[in-house]
Amino acid sequence: MHNDVTTVALDALGVLRARGPDALSFLQGQLSNDLTRLSSDRALLAGYHNPQGRVIALLRVLQLAPGDLLALLPRELVATVIARLSKFILRAKVKLVDESQSWRITGLLAGADGDSAGTTANPAAASLVAALPTAVDSVAHIADAVAVQVARQPARWLLLAPATEPPLADPGTAAVPQIWRGAAIAAGEPQVYAATSEEFVAQMLNLDALGAIAFDKGCYTGQEVIARAHYRGRVKRRLQRFLTPVPQALKPGDAGTLADGRAFKVVDAVQRADGGCEFLAVAAVTALDGESVPASPDAIPGERLAAEILPLPYGLPP
Repeated sequence: MHNDVTTVALDALGVLRARGPDALSFLQGQLSNDLTRLSSDRALLAGYHNPQGRVIALLRVLQLAPGDLLALLPRELVATVIARLSKFILRAKVKLVDESQSWRITGLLAGADGDSAGTTANPAAASLVAALPTAVDSVAHIADAVAVQVARQPARWLLLAPATEPPLADPGTAAVPQIWRGAAIAAGEPQVYAATSEEFVAQMLNLDALGAIAFDKGCYTGQEVIARAHYRGRVKRRLQRFLTPVPQALKPGDAGTLADGRAFKVVDAVQRADGGCEFLAVAAVTALDGESVPASPDAIPGERLAAEILPLPYGLPP
């Protein structure tokens, strides 16, 4: 049983707060997931899309109370998302506010065996760890803080606490944000930044495989394009996981050509301790029979990138 929990300050994440009696119904008509499934003990991942079905931002939505929702997304996109959503409020009784400065967001990572239970020399920290939720998307309200589990193996949580309050406790050793980013990339979890906003249709980021799209809900922005891709044919380009044998200075939005001729665009990337670069990128899906894929017509001229494709920890729809 592993006792260690690593903490990561996630200052690059921001908070959009939606308050008012119509907050839930308003966002229900804008986001790709079914927010009627949201509750005080269940969070949801959802995409916010343009009319062409391309992802403007990914939001992890939590409910503090009826009519009071928090959405987590990169801080650099909060103002943009609020400005775009505000155009559709009309008579809805909802107020959208950037509360990024009001919350402290911390990532918690369990030990290598994925188990956060056990004892610790710090009783306050032990109490916090024991109170963490134990299922993906489940939420626990701990004093004035909110914790949501975002992955199971190894376990990871997001902890939101008011910035004006002292930390609940330090449950473990601190780490740099790249540790969190690397864990998310290994889990095949996409993120959308300013550099990639409106670049990818929902299924290109595997949002259907990650439960971020509800195909049985009503209309929302981009729904027609996303539904057509789901019901009428296989998605030809999807998020995949790669590893280069040598360091590469890749960042979100970078484009290039793989050794097999496929064009790719980077979604997220991190340098590994062993010297390689692990990254998520959208590229043509490889042939099911293992044959090489013909060069993409939109392949980027120049040097090709040697990269090993790594498995994703979840299956993709056919």
